Amino acid sequence: MKEKILIVDDEERMRKLIGAYLKKEGYETVEAENGEEALKIFKSEGIHLIILDVMMPVMDGWTACREIRKISSNVPIMFLTAKGEDEDELLGYELGTDQYVTKPFDIRILIAKAKTLINRVYNSEPEKKKEFYFNGLHIDELAHKVTLDETTLNLSPKEYELLLYFVINNGIVLTREKILDYIWGMDFDGDYRTVDTHIKRLREKLGEKAYLISTIRGVGYKFEDEDK
Repeated sequence: MKEKILIVDDEERMRKLIGAYLKKEGYETVEAENGEEALKIFKSEGIHLIILDVMMPVMDGWTACREIRKISSNVPIMFLTAKGEDEDELLGYELGTDQYVTKPFDIRILIAKAKTLINRVYNSEPEKKKEFYFNGLHIDELAHKVTLDETTLNLSPKEYELLLYFVINNGIVLTREKILDYIWGMDFDGDYRTVDTHIKRLREKLGEKAYLISTIRGVGYKFEDEDK
């Protein structure tokens, strides 16, 4: 089965360029010229990855990402934008994007990042079922599902990866640098505030169980399943 990639950009030239390279890699592509059109396509077709421009008419990329995340927390999203300021990038990750690529960019790097996202999400080797329980917190790795006192938590992809990374390293202090490299990759251009922002949002969603993730001043963070 060919993975289908939705390319959303108000510049037709950009859509065609990205689409041509993706088709060479064996992917199926579909195009949208604004966020509203993209949302309609996403609701009606099976989309495996979204490459989403930020500055568009009718509905911008920020809004489109927010609406898509209401429907799916799992589909990978790549932001493609000329807005390279740190605050814009942080906002993108807060909204649930998986990659943030600034223009101008090397098309080969863009395609490589798209392939990496698709392979990570859809083409990983099947694993044995792994489940974790921590006093009301239940993580089902195979189902990609987290519940708290039997209520499903709507975590973004990065929030889920963070929680799972913490759980796997239960009791181990993780530096911000280590977290950044593992979750976002060595080529990520952001800074440690990205880690702090995501952990803050993750703690908010954990509610009364937020104490499971503790701050180690001057070092990083640690997950511990001991009673508060």
